[in-house]
Amino acid sequence: MQQDFDIAILGGGPTGSTLALLLARVTSAPERIVLLQSDSSSQYGHRPELDPRVLAVNHGSRVLLESLGAWPEQAASIQNIHVSQRGRLGRTLIRHHDFDVPALGYVVRYGQLHARLAQAVQASGVHVSSGAAAHVIEQDQHEVRLEQGALKLRTKIAIQADGAPDTETTRSYRQVALLARARASLPRAGWAFERFTQEGPLAVLPHPDAPAEQSIVWCCAPERAQTLMQLTPEHFSKALTHMFGSRLGELTVQGSVASVPLTMTLHPNPLNGRCAIIGNASQTLHPVAGQGLNLGLRDAAALAIALREWLVKPEQSPSEALETFVRLRAPDRQVTARLTDLLARVFTTKWPVVEHAAGLALLSMDLLPVLRAPLARHLLQGLRL
Repeated sequence: MQQDFDIAILGGGPTGSTLALLLARVTSAPERIVLLQSDSSSQYGHRPELDPRVLAVNHGSRVLLESLGAWPEQAASIQNIHVSQRGRLGRTLIRHHDFDVPALGYVVRYGQLHARLAQAVQASGVHVSSGAAAHVIEQDQHEVRLEQGALKLRTKIAIQADGAPDTETTRSYRQVALLARARASLPRAGWAFERFTQEGPLAVLPHPDAPAEQSIVWCCAPERAQTLMQLTPEHFSKALTHMFGSRLGELTVQGSVASVPLTMTLHPNPLNGRCAIIGNASQTLHPVAGQGLNLGLRDAAALAIALREWLVKPEQSPSEALETFVRLRAPDRQVTARLTDLLARVFTTKWPVVEHAAGLALLSMDLLPVLRAPLARHLLQGLRL
């Protein structure tokens, strides 16, 4: 069995689904777009709405998702971000009212966001195919040929939106992220904390389920992570509270703790003929500052804009549109990757001079809004077209 389309999107996660919705808005034939979903992309199979992971979504991404009718019902707002360095001088506060926005960002459940996007895609007219992971088999100057299990497809353009970049790791941080959920004895509504330590950043974010719940991303050395994972919940909670400090009182871990090794991979060329890559398939970043999903959504928005004119006349070559997309995205990809890379490493050098300089930089940003504003604006919305 073979089907023909104008655009095939490989991956039905948030980035791929957002791209499908954006493209459906700029074409009169959304049925010529196919979204190829994999039932085996996570442990939840064909029920991704059950996925309990949380995502950090900045203000710009919320505006985009709301415009698509895909904003989840539950979201914990981040109105203030407190950035500090453990054991060294310096901290800075980023407040929402300094930028005239209701919130700097939000924390949402992956499953709820995925469910809202899936509902919107089903109503958009885009063709959705679920099953095995889809793969590009070959391409020539006229078309791309793909397969999803027994299904054969031909399309003019293919967009890989899920999966890890198919290239060598750009940097290995020798850090592991411990992901947990904790209850704070003294919660502060609307506050998020980024605490830099000599082993990596520790992020404590509000959780969308309850006011006292916190989402924890604790980045530390692999040896330290292994030791922490072997602790009882009580002792892990004490270690977490000791590392974070007393701003939220006692932190008590709820449920299990997961671990993820951290690397940065930035694909050198997100375009291969008629095949483009976006989102996690194009870059994986350190979780500091929570920029991964937001960068992927900006990829989707830029690609939809670049393809808008071609979709009116899909019989023409898409090369110019795809090359425009790559050119437009290059500055944002590079700046965001370098920013997260710098933040992940500068506080872990164990060189006192560097650590004091980093602390002085935090203090300077706190005292001088003109220094704080560029960082805050990038975290709010990234580089916009």
